[in-house]
Amino acid sequence: MPVRLDIWLDVACLCRTRSEAQKACKGGKVEVNGQSAKSQRPVRVGDVVEITKPRGVHQRVIVRILADRHMAKALARTLYEDTTPEPSPEVKAMLELARLAGPRPARGPQGAPDKKEKRRLRQAKEGGPGSGLG
Repeated sequence: MPVRLDIWLDVACLCRTRSEAQKACKGGKVEVNGQSAKSQRPVRVGDVVEITKPRGVHQRVIVRILADRHMAKALARTLYEDTTPEPSPEVKAMLELARLAGPRPARGPQGAPDKKEKRRLRQAKEGGPGSGLG
C-alpha cells in the first residue's frame, strides 16, 4: 500500500510538519529516485529520497518501511536508512562559518514585557508598594 510522500516525510520525522513537507515538495527541495517529486506522489519501499535542507545541506535516505501514522521518533528512524555522505572538511568549515555569522539573539527586552516587568510597570503607574514613589 503506497503512502503519500508528504505524509511519509512527516511520519519519518524528516520534516517537522506535513505542511512543511508539502512546501518542500512544492519548492523543488525533494527528489525521489532522482526526479523532482510532488507531495501527493506515492512512496514505495526502496525509493531513494533526497531532501535539500537550509544552507545547501542534502540528506539522502532509502525508504525501508511505509507508515502513515505518527509514532515515537526512535521508531520513526527505522522507517529509512540514512545514506547521506559525510561532508568534506571544506564544506564543514563553510557551514560552521555560516552558523557563526548567522543572526545573533537580541539583547535586552524586546517586544512585549514579561510578567515581572508588567507587574513592575503597573505598580509604578498606580503608586503601589515598591513603586519607588512615596
